Amino acid sequence: MSTNHRVIMSNKIYLITGGARSGKSAFAEKLASGLTGQRAYLATAQALDPEMAARIEKHRKDRGIAWDTYEEPLAVAELLKKLSSRYDVVLLDCLTLWLSNVMAHTDGDGAVSSRANELVTAIEDFGGACIIVSNEVGLGIVPDNPLARKFRDFAGMLNQKVASVADEVYFTAAGIPMKIK
Repeated sequence: MSTNHRVIMSNKIYLITGGARSGKSAFAEKLASGLTGQRAYLATAQALDPEMAARIEKHRKDRGIAWDTYEEPLAVAELLKKLSSRYDVVLLDCLTLWLSNVMAHTDGDGAVSSRANELVTAIEDFGGACIIVSNEVGLGIVPDNPLARKFRDFAGMLNQKVASVADEVYFTAAGIPMKIK
């Protein structure tokens, strides 16, 4: 990796958000394919049932060999720090799955907020282009239970934090990305 290349891409952060199956990941991968350098795909999904295992396997096959893939459901901030010296581009897919994982394995709202802040700092400190995919969960009805409402609230706050540090933010709907920042 040349020093000049790092200067050109230094700390470029992209947030891609939208609803489920809106085309977020496809757009993020297309965006990343236009960037030069070593690419890492940081996947946060866990194969907790056969259907999810099949989805993960399909994503792996669709990505092909252009990516080094890391599957990490929880320690994403720590992994980003390690990847920063080795990769020019990292695609984190997806922020809301990570949040769900953290909420399931972390006690207390303060601890979840702390983990979210650590992740935002790691994204800011990444030494290359960082592309983050996240679901926009605040466009639907108010969830009927406290845990789902808490998740919606944390996801909205986390998306806002990442958007505030992002250089570019895109909202996708029906496979169409719209630049909003």
